[in-house]
Amino acid sequence: MAVPKRKMGRARTHARRSTNDKIPMPARSVCPQCGEVKLPHRVCGNCGYYRDREVIETE
Repeated sequence: MAVPKRKMGRARTHARRSTNDKIPMPARSVCPQCGEVKLPHRVCGNCGYYRDREVIETE
């Protein structure tokens, strides 16, 4: 079994993990009705539309 000769420093460990363990940003899309940024395949929180239909009544 391979055993490291020296202890790896904290900075080196964090630098290695910072590139591989990132959480990806959620996808974004633009609402065609109001132009607000929203999550894809979800009702727009600003205007209440989804797929060219009003799903939620908003003021």
